[in-house]
Amino acid sequence: MTTLRPATAAVHYRIDPSLVHQHLYRVTLTVHAPAARQQLSLPVWIPGSYLVREFAKNLQSLSASQDGRPVALMQLDKCSWRADCDAGHPLVLTYEVAAYDTSVRTAWLDASRGFFNGTSVCLRVHGQEDEAHDIEIERPQALAGWSLATGLAPHKVARSGFGTYRARDYDELVDCPVEMGPFWSIRFTACGVPHRLVVAGAAASFDSDRLVRDVRRICQETIRLWHGEGRPPFGSYVFLLNVVADGYGGLEHRNSTALICGRRDLPRLGEERASEGYQTLLGLFSHEYFHTWNVKRLRPAQFARYDYGQENYTQLLWFFEGFTSYYDDLLLRRAALIDHASYLRVLAKTINQVLQTPGRHVQSVAQASYDAWVKYYRQDENTPNATVSYYTKGALVGLCLDLALRRDGRATLDDAMRALWQRTHGGPMDEADLLAVLQQLTGRDWSPQIAAWVHGTGELPLAELLAAHGVALTHQAAPLAQRLGLRASEGAGGVQVKTVLRGGAAEAAGFMAGDEWLGVELPGEAWRLQQLDDLLLYAGTHNQLTALLARDRRLLRLPLALPPADAAAGTVRLDVADAQAAGRWLGPA
Repeated sequence: MTTLRPATAAVHYRIDPSLVHQHLYRVTLTVHAPAARQQLSLPVWIPGSYLVREFAKNLQSLSASQDGRPVALMQLDKCSWRADCDAGHPLVLTYEVAAYDTSVRTAWLDASRGFFNGTSVCLRVHGQEDEAHDIEIERPQALAGWSLATGLAPHKVARSGFGTYRARDYDELVDCPVEMGPFWSIRFTACGVPHRLVVAGAAASFDSDRLVRDVRRICQETIRLWHGEGRPPFGSYVFLLNVVADGYGGLEHRNSTALICGRRDLPRLGEERASEGYQTLLGLFSHEYFHTWNVKRLRPAQFARYDYGQENYTQLLWFFEGFTSYYDDLLLRRAALIDHASYLRVLAKTINQVLQTPGRHVQSVAQASYDAWVKYYRQDENTPNATVSYYTKGALVGLCLDLALRRDGRATLDDAMRALWQRTHGGPMDEADLLAVLQQLTGRDWSPQIAAWVHGTGELPLAELLAAHGVALTHQAAPLAQRLGLRASEGAGGVQVKTVLRGGAAEAAGFMAGDEWLGVELPGEAWRLQQLDDLLLYAGTHNQLTALLARDRRLLRLPLALPPADAAAGTVRLDVADAQAAGRWLGPA
């Protein structure tokens, strides 16, 4: 039996992007059968980015009418309104959305490019969230050279991509970002599934063939991890990459992702060796694509249905963001896009980031997940001392779990991820589901490890588990900033203290975030500092110094004990010690 789609959805949005110089989207929303006193609201956050961003601050000139007559609107709170309309007669609302945000989270519009997420431009019609939603995006004559790309299902669309798209419900509508402009685009298949890669803003040196080839390999490796020879849970996929002078980030969606990168990070024609920036970009592609399974479908039970009006709390971001961070670079290694040495360098960087964060002893990674709304996305000078990243430590929990499973010889983390997918039917899960599949796969209880690694604040058994898989973890002398226990920026203005880390020499001396480190005094002489390494140049063999600081324009003289370059407290390095053992984890060299 074939189900025919209705000609008109219950909720219809018309988006006019013609006001490019005003950076305004004009929106007309038609609710064909509103409730009496219909309530509407704009989300305060976008799933995948755990911060209340107050998108309603960009909405202006809201008005309503019914049968050609004005309808009174009452604002109920910062993002909600009530239309005093009659039930059953079409309600039409018009408004504008200011679009100045170049990130992947909100909306942008100028004469060269347009982009938006539905959470920024589409008012939610309360009571009709589960009805079909149409979005009609116009292409004014002034934008005749533009095209449009989105993961939404086309309903009545021109070759350029402009036209009407249909979403099953509001959730699907706002989970499919829209890219517009004179972008570059190519289509390819991965494991038989159509994919599209859209790139806006690239320079003429951009090696498009290489990017497509490498991204395709990432997609194939990821699909095979989850499904073997089976099909993924989407019929098509779209990558939307915005290239800027300097930027980095991504946001996952159910069958697409929005990405941003620096222009120098793209592969260049004639360049044989991949740059470090390009490797990082491939890791971003891998990360956001993996999220298609891990958080967009397999997701916290608390996210079974998003509440767009307030924070949605979960203690599981260490799993959904952390495990995705573990797999993103590992999949590059499996796809032979990086070698063992490159992978181990990236992994060592993650380990060092965690080890150089005193907050790992203060807050568990589960607590950090819950506090993402107020800590991870609102970082300040005390953040490294008070919390730990659920991305980096979560990735190391994934590493430890994978290596521990492999050492036992009964399963791998790949097996656990697939078993979770089967157990939950690719849907909501909680920590008990993870413990259940680990028990099922190995015949033993893994709750002590999860309690210690996820809910505790002790060190992870990294060296032991890596050694069991042919990788040696060795300590090296700490860089000067780490020896001092601070983070600083350097430039023409000298050394600016950004963070003073708990338990370090800088804290003991009385340094504070925001201080300007002007110079150093030694017996009989004083020197001006232009960069942090000048300290070693001038200190020589002296360990007792006087630091000259400016705080709120007041000059301070602080006694500073320069710690030794102790390798035990330094950075770590990873090297292959047993190629055969490492190969069983990382694949052929």
